[in-house]
Amino acid sequence: MQSSPSSVDPLDPGPAGFAHRGLHHGAQFPENSLLAFAAALEIGAGIECDLRLTADNRIVVFHDADCWRLCASPLRIGASTLNELGRLHLGEGPIPTLESLLVLVAGRVPLLLEVKVDGDIWRWVPALRRALSGYDGAFGVMSFDPRLPRLLKTNWPASRRGLVVRDRLSPWRRGLAIWLASPHFLAVDRLALTRPWVAAARRRLPVYSWTIRSAAERSEARTRADALIWEADGRP
Repeated sequence: MQSSPSSVDPLDPGPAGFAHRGLHHGAQFPENSLLAFAAALEIGAGIECDLRLTADNRIVVFHDADCWRLCASPLRIGASTLNELGRLHLGEGPIPTLESLLVLVAGRVPLLLEVKVDGDIWRWVPALRRALSGYDGAFGVMSFDPRLPRLLKTNWPASRRGLVVRDRLSPWRRGLAIWLASPHFLAVDRLALTRPWVAAARRRLPVYSWTIRSAAERSEARTRADALIWEADGRP
C-alpha cells in the first residue's frame, strides 16, 4: 500500500530535499566539507551530515572513524583532539566543526545531523547541548543507535530526534529500536520504502529516505517518503 503524507514537519526541506553530506563532487567539493555545504545552500537544499566526537569533547563534521580516506592521515577522530585534527585538510579547507557549520547555515535550511556514536554514548548529549542550544535554525539529531535519541528524550526533550533504520534490520530488532528511540522522525533505507511498516510509520511521523542516487530511485521514492536524502544523480 502506498504511504500517505504525515502531518506538518518542522524539518521539511521542500522540493530540494536534503543533500547527503552536502552537495559534494570529487576532490574539489569533498563530502561533509564547508564547500559542499555552501553549494547545497546555493540551491536551497536541506543539509544532511555526519557528526563525530573528538577526544576533547568537540564535535566535528566527518563520516569515517579515521582520516585515511579523506585526509590521507592515520588519525582516528575519537582518539584525537580538535587541535590535532586542525592540522589536516579536507580538500582545500579544514575538517569542519559543528559550530562552523551552524555559522555557515545560520538557519537558512534545515539540518539533519547524524551522530556516529562510536562507543561514546554518554559524552554525546552534553556535547550536543553545548554546540546547539543557542542555534535558532531547524535541526534534527539522528543515529542508527537508538540509545542516542532515547538519551536526548530524557536529557534534552526540546531537541528533535530521529532514528536511522536499515532495511536488513529484523522486524523484532526494528520494533525494539523504534520503541527505545521514541523518535520524532525516521530516516529509512530506500530499499525499505515499499515495506508495509514504513507506510504505517509514516501515518504517525515523518519518514525520510536515504540515499537517493538516481532519477529512477527518486521517482520511486518521492511518493513513499516525506523528504529524500540524495546525492549525485539523485539531485532534484
